[in-house]
Amino acid sequence: MAVGEEQCQGSSLVNDLINFLNSSPTAFHAVDEAKKRLKCAGFEQVSEREDWKLQVGKKYFFTRNYSTIVAFAIGKKYVAGNGFHIVGAHTDSPCLKLKPVSKVARGGYLEVGVQTYGGGLWYTWFDRDLTVAGRLILKEVKDGSVSYSHRLVRIEEPIMRIPTLAIHLDRDANEGFKVNTQSHLLPVLATSIKVELNKVVAGNDPVESGVQCDGKKSNEIRNTDNTKHHSLLLQLLAIQAGCEPNDICDFELQVCDTQPSIVAGAMKEFIFSGRLDNLGMTFCSLKALVDATSSESSLDDETGVRMVALFDHEEVGSDSAQGAGSPAMLDTLSRITNSFTLSDSKLLEKAIQRSFLVSADMAHALHPNYMDKHEEKHQPKMHGGLVIKHNANQRYATNVVTSFIFGEIATRHNLPIQDFVVRNDMPCGSTIGPILASGIGIRTVDVGAPQLSMHSIREMCAVDDMQHSYEHFKAYFQEFSLLDAKITVDT
Repeated sequence: MAVGEEQCQGSSLVNDLINFLNSSPTAFHAVDEAKKRLKCAGFEQVSEREDWKLQVGKKYFFTRNYSTIVAFAIGKKYVAGNGFHIVGAHTDSPCLKLKPVSKVARGGYLEVGVQTYGGGLWYTWFDRDLTVAGRLILKEVKDGSVSYSHRLVRIEEPIMRIPTLAIHLDRDANEGFKVNTQSHLLPVLATSIKVELNKVVAGNDPVESGVQCDGKKSNEIRNTDNTKHHSLLLQLLAIQAGCEPNDICDFELQVCDTQPSIVAGAMKEFIFSGRLDNLGMTFCSLKALVDATSSESSLDDETGVRMVALFDHEEVGSDSAQGAGSPAMLDTLSRITNSFTLSDSKLLEKAIQRSFLVSADMAHALHPNYMDKHEEKHQPKMHGGLVIKHNANQRYATNVVTSFIFGEIATRHNLPIQDFVVRNDMPCGSTIGPILASGIGIRTVDVGAPQLSMHSIREMCAVDDMQHSYEHFKAYFQEFSLLDAKITVDT
C-alpha cells in the first residue's frame, strides 16, 4: 500500500497511531506525516509568505520550519470576530542531536558527537540499536543553475550504539548510574581499522560514494576528506537521499531508536514506543480535527474555526520562531480574522475572548513502584481517560471555567476524566498552555493522556486512553460552539 493510502482509506485508531509513530522519528517527519493526512482529508496548503484567500466551509494548513504545523477548518457560519476552538500540542521529544562538528575519533573507534536536547532520561539511551534521521540541505544543479532544497532522511537499519561500561570496570554502577552527557553519550559508528580497510581510492573507479554506476548500494567506501563529519556517515546519508556526499550542504539530524512502536502487554492493553510525549497527543488531536470535519455537512452549523496547532521546541522552552512562544499562533488568528473583514480593527480581540485552547501534553500516570511520588487524591490511572492538570502557581493554565467546560464535554459523552495536582513538595513541569494563555489572552485548559516512563527512549501508555483522547477532542471540536454559548462569564 502506498504511503498515505491507508490514512486516506481509514484504519483502526490504534493501528493508525502505531503507523504514525513509526513514520515519525523526528519532528520533521511528524509534520510530513501530518501533511499527508491533511491532504488526504481535503485540507489545502497555504503559505505564510503569500496572501491568504480563505473561504468559509474550507479547510487549510501551513507549516513553519517544517517542524511546526497549523491546520484549521472554517465553519460555514463563521464571521470575523467569532472564536477559534484549538487543540495545541508539540511535535518534539527529548533526544540526542548531532553537533555541527560531529566527527570524533577515539581509541580506534569512530564516534559521533551529539548534544542533549530537552530533559531526557539519558541512561535509557545506552545499549540500544540506534540510527539517525532528520533533514538535509542539498545542492541541486539543473541546466547550469544552482538551487538548494530541504529533504527528509532516515536510515532504517541500526548504524550506531552507545555501549555501557562493564560492571567489572565500575563496581558501583548499580548503586547509581551517573551519566556524563559530554563524555559518555557518544554513539559508536564504526572501528577505524574496518573503515580504512574498506576505503576505495577515488579516481576512475566506477564505485563512488557507496553507490555503483547501476545505482545499487555498495559496501565499499570512498576515501573522501571531511573535517566536520565522518565521511562514512555522509556516504550513508547520501545513499539514503539518492545524492552525492558533496551535495549535502548541511543537516539537522538526531539519533533515533530503531525498535518500532508496538501494541504490547499480556492483555495487549499498552503501547510501547518512543516519543509518546508528545506524538500521542499530536496524533489524537490531528485525527480528531480530520474526522470532525470529514463529512459534507460537518461545518454547516459551525460558527467558529476548528484548529490544531502542533509546535516544535516545547521540550526546550518554546522560545523559537516555530515554538509556541513565537507569534505563530497570534499571526494565524489575525490572518484568518482579517481575511473576512476590511474595517473593524477590534475584531481580533473579540475573537480571542470567544476562543478556547486545549493544551494537550501527555501526563504522569501513577507508578506502582513509586506510589509516594503522587498526591494521594490526585493519582492518574491508566485507562482513566484524559487528565486535567491544575496548578495554583500557573504552571498549568487550567482554571475552574476551562476545567468545567472540558469536563462537561466528557460527561455528555460518558468519557472518563481525571484530575492531577503535583505534590506540594515537588516541582511542577509546564506546557505550551501558560505560554499561549499569557501571550494571547486565550482561555486555556491543560490536559494529557497518562503515561509511564516519560522522557525515556521507550515510553508506555494505554490503548484505551488514546481512544478516549481522540473521542474527547473530536467531541470538543463538534460541540464547543453550542456549549460555550450557554456559559455566562465576565459579563
